[in-house]
Amino acid sequence: MARRPLPRILSSSSASITRSREVARTAADSATDVLHPLITVGRGLRRLASAVGRRWAATPKDRRGPALFLVAACILVVALIPYGPLLALITVMAAAAWKGHERPAVPTGPDEAETARLQALYEALMPYFSVPEDPAPLFTHGGEWDHTFSDYEFDEDGRLTELQVKYPAYFTDGEASCRARIEQLLETKSGRGREYLFDWDEEGNTLTMSVLPALPTSIAAQPFVTAPGETVLGFTDDGVVQRTVPVQEGEETRDASPVVWRTGSRSTEPHLLVVGAPGSGTTTLLRSIALQTLRHGDVVIVEGGGTGEYACLSGRPGVLAVECGLAGALATLEWAAHETERRLTVTNRARQSGHPSPEDVRRPLWILLDRPSALGHLAAAEGRTDPQDLLQIPLRHGRTAHVTVVVAEQFDTVGAIGETIRQHTRARVVLGPATCHQAETVLGIPPHTTPTPGTPPGRGYARLGSGPVLRLQVPATPDPYDDATTEAHRRAVLALVPGAPEQADAAPVPMEKKQEASGPADAAPAPVEAAAGPVPAEG
Repeated sequence: MARRPLPRILSSSSASITRSREVARTAADSATDVLHPLITVGRGLRRLASAVGRRWAATPKDRRGPALFLVAACILVVALIPYGPLLALITVMAAAAWKGHERPAVPTGPDEAETARLQALYEALMPYFSVPEDPAPLFTHGGEWDHTFSDYEFDEDGRLTELQVKYPAYFTDGEASCRARIEQLLETKSGRGREYLFDWDEEGNTLTMSVLPALPTSIAAQPFVTAPGETVLGFTDDGVVQRTVPVQEGEETRDASPVVWRTGSRSTEPHLLVVGAPGSGTTTLLRSIALQTLRHGDVVIVEGGGTGEYACLSGRPGVLAVECGLAGALATLEWAAHETERRLTVTNRARQSGHPSPEDVRRPLWILLDRPSALGHLAAAEGRTDPQDLLQIPLRHGRTAHVTVVVAEQFDTVGAIGETIRQHTRARVVLGPATCHQAETVLGIPPHTTPTPGTPPGRGYARLGSGPVLRLQVPATPDPYDDATTEAHRRAVLALVPGAPEQADAAPVPMEKKQEASGPADAAPAPVEAAAGPVPAEG
């Protein structure tokens, strides 16, 4: 049976629909070209109205009445002047046209050089993030980097500042050695000499690398807003800690994130160990701690280097002794041990009788030792007691007796530190250029960033007890009697020294004067006896 042809109207419907669509599209394009100025002005008016609405919403309610009166006055003035409404309309239309015209599209994505850098980094990571047994590997020879890299940013020099890498789930990201290889490779390929932060997300199998900005070194010594028993070791990155303090930085005042070390009877980290390279700022940190603690307590300083770095504190109120020689150091530390025992005895008797401890027992006593290993070698040569052995009682019972010990040593002699100091100094600070292994040896865990080879004085890491490792920048607290100290820093330090005469006009003191201010090498700590009273007998 032969099929009859379809009606003419049905066979030609598709062609008619196609022609109708073309005519409609052409008409729409023509209308768009003709009405483009009106569309631009309308878009601009809508944007101006949105801006006015946001401005009105942000205006406080008590200021809306005066604002309406001012607008009404302006409209009245425009309406009264000749050609005012016309000029106002032209101005509004011009502003709407300028606000509504389409901006050229900003090019997104990396350029040719940045694409080549990302592709090279992809090829370098391929041997570590792929295995032959993977049927669908993320990293392959000649693969595309855009499937594994995201959220990348470059600086003005074309170097990576942030990168997020997606890696396969079978990569052993739980092993420190495997993670260290990836971090070292990314640091090498992205540019050396910068401090990188690597954030591993084991659950999501992603690694985020970011370049940390350098901590500011412009914060000088000043009275920080802290409570009794709190000491500012330095400052760290913004947002890392939950507290900020106002600081004077040059001529401006801003809020900075401090690394606060808490001491006292309820502190879990009652003592501090500072380790650094020569010139890294360990003495600066001890000087900063001494100036802060003198507001609420007494300080005993033992300097093993004998360079007179603490001469500005000698004889000041609250400074019981500043010793550089072996005989004076031994006498001072022996007195500190007896003073700790006396405080324990008085505290125990007060508790048994139901009374609070006396004021002299509750007043904090700080023992600052700068490079005690130098005095230890000298004591061993003379057959005398190592000064570190006299710290056992203050270290073990210092928290109860309100006695705090701070020890500063250098990396080359850190092995001479006794086991008692290592066990009781749960607060640790590493300053200066140090490898990851050196930092891990002192802090207990490796730092979360890559140490840089060149660091300014006072830059390093801090870890309080079992807490995280924080980047640290010690406030600039140089020796005010040093010729290399700037006038601004000298005035800032002398302003914190209690009882310093003519602080603003003090002149630098030569080295001979420093040694005279620190006292003779073998002199007994007479100021200690006078300030704290006679040492009670044991028992």
